[in-house]
Amino acid sequence: MASTNNSKTPSLRRWIWLALIFIAVIALYSYFHNTPLKVRATTVERGSIRSVVSTNGKIEPIRNFEAHAPIATTVQHLLVKEGDHVRKGQLLLQLDDADIRSQAARAQAQVKTAQADEFALRNGGTQEEILNVDAQLAKARSARDVAKRNLDALRRLQKQGAASEGEVRQAENTLRSAQADVTLAEQKKRDRYSTPEIAKVEAQAAEARAAYNAAEDALSKSNVRAPFDGTVYSLPVKQGAFVQAGELMLQEADLSHVLVRAFVDEPDIGRLKTGQSVDVTWDALPGRSWSGTVTTIPSTVKLHGNRNVGEATCTIENKDSRLLPNVDVGVTVVVAEEDNVLTLQRDALHTDDSKLYVYSIVDGQLKRQPVEISLQNLTRVEITSGLTAGAMVALPAEENKPLYDGASVKVVR
Repeated sequence: MASTNNSKTPSLRRWIWLALIFIAVIALYSYFHNTPLKVRATTVERGSIRSVVSTNGKIEPIRNFEAHAPIATTVQHLLVKEGDHVRKGQLLLQLDDADIRSQAARAQAQVKTAQADEFALRNGGTQEEILNVDAQLAKARSARDVAKRNLDALRRLQKQGAASEGEVRQAENTLRSAQADVTLAEQKKRDRYSTPEIAKVEAQAAEARAAYNAAEDALSKSNVRAPFDGTVYSLPVKQGAFVQAGELMLQEADLSHVLVRAFVDEPDIGRLKTGQSVDVTWDALPGRSWSGTVTTIPSTVKLHGNRNVGEATCTIENKDSRLLPNVDVGVTVVVAEEDNVLTLQRDALHTDDSKLYVYSIVDGQLKRQPVEISLQNLTRVEITSGLTAGAMVALPAEENKPLYDGASVKVVR
């Protein structure tokens, strides 16, 4: 009998433990189910919202001047330094122009020679040649006239029997020879130069003028003057330094207006339009921003580092000239903006099968509420349907506890 009681005791104990565990689970479920979720909350507010494209860009001058060495020479005088503000016409830099002047003098002599050749071309030769040809022509015409008179006289005498036929033929030959001399002299006067000779003279004249113009241009560039009011922002040479032909010596720009070349990621290109507002920031001057507008939108996509980007350009007011050429800046393009609309903190949104909803807080409980939105940015969205101004909406709960429809909540700061 004692052994029967002992066998029933472990079974009873198991049932007791199961009952206690079940009661504990029910108690915990009831506790957690009835204990309000601690959530932060936000309200639907009426105000303005912007949709933006944020990227990076580089500053470029719009009105820019570069001075390059016209020939290989030495920087004789450097009259400015980087950062100087200069006036139109101000002398900035002088080169050693001795070689340039020598080249200009030689080119000028070549031009004068070419002018003399062109004069001869137009007038049938040099002055001396013209006088000689005129003299030869006059002499040939005089000889022809004498020969003609002699022939006429002999023909009259022949009719009278006073001159022989041989004398007449000789007079005719003399006249033909004299006429040939006249024709040759007239041809010399009229066609002094052949077509190849004319082409040669014209080519030499053109070459001489080009050489002179190049020398004059080089001479003018040996004294570098500011073409407009601006700032010297690059000066890669020093006084006394030797520069090669074509080497960059100085850069000046009008920095009151600058261009920003913005590198826009491919998915955002379709949102850009000319005339959109732009804000520019520079890490070197925290707290400062500059305003402008989009002037051109990308026409192609290219690889920039490891990004596929389009290049948009924007003009920026830079009245104090603090934005410098070639610096990297942050660019924010306002692609859309609405005023006096309902907006909500973005992290209050939830998505279920591509359908948006929020959890409204009504009488201390969560109510799942479908919503529709329009504009959005990194922090807020525009509510177009589902909520009214002042409605309280739950943000994520403490410790990322899940929210659900009908849950009791306690709003915490």
